[in-house]
Amino acid sequence: MKSPTQRTALVTGASSGLGLEASAQFAEQGFDRVIITTRTAEKAKTTRSQLETRTGKKVFETLILDNHSLATAEAAVTQLADRGGQIDVLILNAGIAPTKDLRQSDDGLEATVSASLVGHHLLTMRLLEKDLLSANARIVIAGSEAARGDVPTFKPLDLDKVAAENFDGDLEAAIDAQMFMKAPLSYKPSNTYATTKMFVAWWAAELSRMLPQGMTVNAVSPGSTPDTNAINNAPFYMRKLMVPMFKLIPGMSHSVADGAGRYLEIALLEDGVTGQFLASKPGKMTGPLEEIKMDHIDNRAGQHALWNKTVELAGGVGYPTRDSAPTERRLAG
Repeated sequence: MKSPTQRTALVTGASSGLGLEASAQFAEQGFDRVIITTRTAEKAKTTRSQLETRTGKKVFETLILDNHSLATAEAAVTQLADRGGQIDVLILNAGIAPTKDLRQSDDGLEATVSASLVGHHLLTMRLLEKDLLSANARIVIAGSEAARGDVPTFKPLDLDKVAAENFDGDLEAAIDAQMFMKAPLSYKPSNTYATTKMFVAWWAAELSRMLPQGMTVNAVSPGSTPDTNAINNAPFYMRKLMVPMFKLIPGMSHSVADGAGRYLEIALLEDGVTGQFLASKPGKMTGPLEEIKMDHIDNRAGQHALWNKTVELAGGVGYPTRDSAPTERRLAG
């Protein structure tokens, strides 16, 4: 493994909250190049200034990326290829909290799945295609305890049931309905968020079986971190009832620094753990990370169907073809 002073991290959604904090922590760990993505050039300039002031380091590069518009991922990777160098740590942090009313991306996708998954998929595949990830790259995508299905008011979709009852067992058709919020499914903010984070865990598991030996990918929940801007557009009951309650009950929330620190904890591992969903233990919202083993998380058929549908929605961009097909790897841990 390279020493921190020779390593590059890329953090998406870095203009505030967990992404901003993680970017600062990588610089403070000694990374000599930290690439931060924001949705606009104005935010990029402001964010870099904030980070330089906090850390006293001028190691930050900016990149425009908006997961609500897949075209920006293509442009971002082209810019990175022109700049040269490889990325050692890829933190796929960008995302939004569910809003009261259904929001859709420029590509017609439900907004949370677009921001959290599809745009990140396209970015990652293009980075792999252009050999912009180092041989021992660590990929971390933001998960959530909500995906476990034991957080009050957050219930991930029972994909097998929905597919059996409405789509003749076709899992991809059921996933498509969820991603575009088509009948017979209906938009429920908290359930949509939980389902998106379940999809994120499935994506990481499926990708882990394709990556070359040495690279890892894991879905990592930052835990309950209510002091971020993500909550601003959440439904009233979340902003005014659930979040204040979480802040009052010991162990139900922790700081943004602690949440971002979870990303670094897994990104800096050298033991090859991959394909896992790591979060607080069942029933908890903070505390030590552990590998979550639940039937709906370990749904192999669902993982494969989710991958196929994500590739389709990313314009057919899947794992890049190599001289020889990637071999399936046994999950560590």
